[in-house]
Amino acid sequence: MRLLHTSDWHLGQTLHNYERGYEHQCFLDWLLDTLVAEQVDVLLVAGDVFDNANPSSASQKQLYVFLQQARMRLPALQLVVIAGNHDSAGRLEAPGPLLAAHGTHVIGHILRDDAGHIDLERLLLPLTGSDGTVQAWCLAVPFLRPGDVPKIASDSGQDPYLGGIALLYRQLTDLALARRQPGQAIVAMGHCHMVGGEMSNDSERRIVIGGTEMLPSGIFDASIAYAALGHLHLAQSVGKQAHIRYSGSPIPLSFAEVGYRHQVLCIDLDCETLREVRSIDIPRAVPLLRVPAKPAPIDDVLAQLDALDVAETAAEARPFLEVRVRLDAPEPGLRTRIETALDGKAVRLAKIETSSAARSSAPENMTLDQLNQLQPDEIFRRLYQQKYGKEAPPEQLSALAELLLPSA
Repeated sequence: MRLLHTSDWHLGQTLHNYERGYEHQCFLDWLLDTLVAEQVDVLLVAGDVFDNANPSSASQKQLYVFLQQARMRLPALQLVVIAGNHDSAGRLEAPGPLLAAHGTHVIGHILRDDAGHIDLERLLLPLTGSDGTVQAWCLAVPFLRPGDVPKIASDSGQDPYLGGIALLYRQLTDLALARRQPGQAIVAMGHCHMVGGEMSNDSERRIVIGGTEMLPSGIFDASIAYAALGHLHLAQSVGKQAHIRYSGSPIPLSFAEVGYRHQVLCIDLDCETLREVRSIDIPRAVPLLRVPAKPAPIDDVLAQLDALDVAETAAEARPFLEVRVRLDAPEPGLRTRIETALDGKAVRLAKIETSSAARSSAPENMTLDQLNQLQPDEIFRRLYQQKYGKEAPPEQLSALAELLLPSA
């Protein structure tokens, strides 16, 4: 059986107010071709399908058109989609009955019966091969909030959230072991931050619940052949275990991800065991440029921008540009100077990142009472000293004093 693991599409995401529908469509078109070329049996989408809980109609249409086209081109294809922390579980699941009739299973949230017991059956999905027979079982676990997990004994000494997640996976694994026949594998899905996982601070939303941020890989039983994870945007294995993997995001979601190798993962199962995990690189439809590679003085930056040679292309395919400037003092006309240097060049200025050459030591911690006693000019002096490592210029202090004068 062949599975394809992807996650963190973030449909509808904008990069510094630039729409990215073109890039997402390029990825989805490529993914369709890849599914056909690889003759995939099951597509696993491990959460954060949308960038926010209230996605635009355009991004929802992108998803549903893709699902329809995938089944049209591969009639036997199964798709399993779980909700991530960015998704609205209810919104994602709303068309579930209609999608299920066409081979797509969407799991957004945990359901309980009147007695409060979790409905485990709906989280355990049979995966069929091209011949229609069950070849694996999938533990389709969406992003879990504290109210989603089973309660554990208060005297167990375990964190209620961590222990609850481990118990849920244990219960599902036991159900899968009881249900499967010889030769059938067990696959797990999850949307979480595992211990040792490397995150992108500029674009990933940290998950911290009750002081718990990262989950141990021990929550996955040894009988699980492969764990398909979502949330972290860098493709990586967990704890050097090749069968517990993040596929990563399909496009860079911030400039911090410029160097990421974006990919999907092709998983081959041989009866109950994992035979191979193979990465397939995703072509980047729109480049992200950082000029210069490291922050530099404004004159050096302007010279590099002036020398920037970018081929003319369609507006939606023009590279996004982050300009990185090192300042020794405030530069009020900075953006205008940068835009002038870029005039006529086929790029989209997305971000200007500024930093100072020298910073003073970290400021001392102050109480709210101490802060309340500071005058505005003293706050300005301290911030200027902290950012630029020198005293605020007299002309700027005078300008601040003029601004603070009461109006007539």
